[in-house]
Amino acid sequence: MSLADELLADLEEAGNEGEDGLYPEEEEGDSDGERTQGRMEAGLEDIPEEMEVDYSKTESVASIAKLRNSKQFSEIMEKISEYIGKQRKNSDVSGPVEADPEYRLIVAANNLTVEIDNELNIIHKFTRDKYSKRFPELESLVPDSLDYIRTVKELGNNLEKCKNNETLQQILTNATIMVVSVTASTTQGSLLSEDELKQLEEACDMALELNQSKHRIYEYVESRMSFIAPNLSIIVGASTAAKIMGIAGGLTNLSKMPACNLMLLGAQRRTLSGFSSTSLLPHTGFIYHCDVVQSLPPDLRRKAARLVAAKCTLASRVDSFHESSDGKVGYDLKEEIERKFDKWQEPPPVKQVKPLPAPLDGQRKKRGGRRYRKMKERLGLTEIRKHANRMTFAEIEDDAYQEDLGFSLGQLGKSGSGRVRQAQVNEATKARISKSLQRTLQKQSMTYGGKSTVRDRSSGTSSSVAFTPLQGLEIVNPQAAEKKVAEANQKYFSNMAEFLKVKKESKM
Repeated sequence: MSLADELLADLEEAGNEGEDGLYPEEEEGDSDGERTQGRMEAGLEDIPEEMEVDYSKTESVASIAKLRNSKQFSEIMEKISEYIGKQRKNSDVSGPVEADPEYRLIVAANNLTVEIDNELNIIHKFTRDKYSKRFPELESLVPDSLDYIRTVKELGNNLEKCKNNETLQQILTNATIMVVSVTASTTQGSLLSEDELKQLEEACDMALELNQSKHRIYEYVESRMSFIAPNLSIIVGASTAAKIMGIAGGLTNLSKMPACNLMLLGAQRRTLSGFSSTSLLPHTGFIYHCDVVQSLPPDLRRKAARLVAAKCTLASRVDSFHESSDGKVGYDLKEEIERKFDKWQEPPPVKQVKPLPAPLDGQRKKRGGRRYRKMKERLGLTEIRKHANRMTFAEIEDDAYQEDLGFSLGQLGKSGSGRVRQAQVNEATKARISKSLQRTLQKQSMTYGGKSTVRDRSSGTSSSVAFTPLQGLEIVNPQAAEKKVAEANQKYFSNMAEFLKVKKESKM
């Protein structure tokens, strides 16, 4: 059960006791404003019933926003005016830092900024409820509370001021001004009375004055951050440290906050009223926009913001216990952050091209079998190619292309068949022929005597009659020389040739 629930339960029990007669009846007739103020003093400003209060019928903003005229607010602002012109060092502190009056003032000023923010929310709701009578659509077009208050003060009853207004251009963007001007021309709101305009102007002036006081507190706390939080100031700077400490409600509350929540401090919800939202950065607060994170490339900023938020949490816890007043922990944390930033931005190492190592395994054995034999027969030399590559000894080859290129057909068609192509013979199925049968076949293929023009396909004008100067006509054998060459080839270079033994003659 939360603190608010416990307080509600106590109030319900007190109400039951009042019905039993413990409280007089005349106290039950208190006004709603006193009950509301009592609930606010009890710390119940976040209860849903309080958020549902309608301020449209409230006559003056001073009846609901009493911080500016309070004694505590004036005393703190006067003390800040006294201390803001003085220079302060850590050596001036004697004893515990909690006993120092300026430290107590800094803590009180931080707590006052939280109260100022709550007061600004109340004034914003008052202004919104009052001005919704004139321009109800402005609430959705300008979601920021201070921008809404400044816009209401500038426009008033005259909505035509939206066009070509230099003051409004300093408050809103050009896109928002265009949407506001178009919507104002079609709004169904009614004009406000003089009293209502006066109430709105008073509320706007009070909100702007409170906002100015809050910035003045921030400037003072920023000037004293080296005294109150030296380590945190070293990491993100005095300005950012003062902002996050002011939103968190003091250094003690900041030290109790996890890093994931610390990173979101200062995040604002923005809408562009139908325009592109690609430029918006959700879940980004003061830490994301500090100089340490913004110095990096855009793709590393979110990662850097998480790292800086984690280190700020550690530094705030060190500062909350008033240790390392010289900022040594802050310098160490910042050095670690910068070292990681440099590591992120390093270029990737250059890849070295290495040669492949020599294979350790030897050559594989060739596989055998029917498939391998078929592949070898398919890719092996054919009989035609074998005969074309074979040359006859002591025989002049004719060129195949009738040119001096040295390409011939080898022994294709020269074994008495008369064919240019021979039938392809499978060596695996060829029948083996004995040597005697091979000699017989070779003798049968030999021709003796004169050439026949039919068998040899030689020229028809060739004849065996020759003219000699001694005997005149003489019958000769023109193939005698070729026959001797053929017999020599058969004897020494034939397939059936054997080794010859030369007999040496013995000397007598």
